Amino acid sequence: MSQTKIKREPISDRRKFILNMARGAGLATMGGFIWSAYVDEVTASSLLLRPPGAINESDFLKTCIKCGLCVLACPYNTLLLAKAGDNKPLGTPYFVPRDMPCYMCPTIPCVPVCPTGALDEKSVTKNEKLDINIADMGIAVVDQSNCIAFWGIQCDACYRACPLLGVAITIEYSKNERTGKHAFMKPVVQSESCTGCGMCERACVTEKAAIFVLPREVALGKAGDHYIKGWDKNDEKRLENASSKTTTTEISKETAVDSLNDGKGLY
Repeated sequence: MSQTKIKREPISDRRKFILNMARGAGLATMGGFIWSAYVDEVTASSLLLRPPGAINESDFLKTCIKCGLCVLACPYNTLLLAKAGDNKPLGTPYFVPRDMPCYMCPTIPCVPVCPTGALDEKSVTKNEKLDINIADMGIAVVDQSNCIAFWGIQCDACYRACPLLGVAITIEYSKNERTGKHAFMKPVVQSESCTGCGMCERACVTEKAAIFVLPREVALGKAGDHYIKGWDKNDEKRLENASSKTTTTEISKETAVDSLNDGKGLY
């Protein structure tokens, strides 16, 4: 039986050019998808709430090996592992307070099982004992425009749900001038005490929670080192090694009109 040999013609330069262009377009498209996914993950990462004891986000992403031991140790199924399509750093633990908050386990079982230190046991240890009350998962923020307590409707759901009752969330009472006979009961988050557990967000009665937890570095402002609380002796200690620098500029002897008309520096 005879076999017919197929003669392969050499690929022309024109066909090579078209093939290379198609490959290039395919690679560029794939690169765009990968970069877009990376940007989405980085953006989402800055807003994620991590388990108690989590180190700062950039170091956390380098240190966490995505083993899932913290997730398995959580007795309330609070912690989740980011999966493909979540637009979150794949395989890393996080939680969504509105769905399931951190229930502040006294033994903090999710932290000691971490094999790499991504969850730092020392950060939740006080007097050589684990203390969930010093955890820093985030901080609650009140949307005053949509919190019904700020409308004058009596509601203290977030206050009652807070495990640090009267400490992390306090109630500010003020007269309701609109009615003249009722009081506002406004929830106020104490940033130095809030652990970011999210029980308040879970308990909020509004359709979309009017109190919600964000990472501390996202939610809080920073006054800067040049502002000192003069009434706080501990804060004044920051001035002990401070140094000052005075700069002077030569005051122009020209009038404002002359300095505008002399044309210096314009050409």
